[in-house]
Amino acid sequence: MRHLVRCTLVVALAIAGLLVLSLPSSTQAKKFPEPSPYPVSWELSFKHSKAKRIVVDVPGHSTPSAYWYMTYTVTNNTNVDRYFAPLFELVTENGKIYPDDNKIPLAVVAAIRKIENNPHLQTTDGFLRDGKLLQGEDQAKDGVAIWEEPSASMREFTIFVGGLSGEFVIMKDDDGKTMKDPDGSPIILHKTLELTYHIHGPAATADQDQIEARPEKWVMR
Repeated sequence: MRHLVRCTLVVALAIAGLLVLSLPSSTQAKKFPEPSPYPVSWELSFKHSKAKRIVVDVPGHSTPSAYWYMTYTVTNNTNVDRYFAPLFELVTENGKIYPDDNKIPLAVVAAIRKIENNPHLQTTDGFLRDGKLLQGEDQAKDGVAIWEEPSASMREFTIFVGGLSGEFVIMKDDDGKTMKDPDGSPIILHKTLELTYHIHGPAATADQDQIEARPEKWVMR
């Protein structure tokens, strides 16, 4: 009797497995949208440094404050002038998101310009005020994204860079209807550059040799 029950159970499991394999693909989880392997829209040239840490004596602060920053050069090699509205976000290991240029003291910007020997580094706010990025290599602009250090103990973080490409996708549900956020706006993902860094040791003592840049990639976000 026990042998018969065992055989019946094996047959039932086999049938269930065949049913799962035969289900239409629409019942399976959809693959998350990925950027096209080749540009399908306008795309700006973006060259950047590795993420760096700096400690600055900020007026009004009782102790020196730590900041992370990344310098870059952006060039418009498309066929028309573009409005460059960069979006930089630093995401920590625990998923917290920190936008750049968030009330960064002018003393910090000045210190970075000095250490980088580049007085023309523009902050994100500066780019947003400046407007168009004209065409051509001779119109390239240098920028800097800056964050106050989220934690002196962080070991890995990711920087997402938006505003470099015109590629986007409007998210649809299984019925082909436009997905919307809680405010009722369509959910739109944009081609975004993902830069991940690992710190070998405490962030509070990190130097450039301790900051490892992982391979960068494009994602839809």
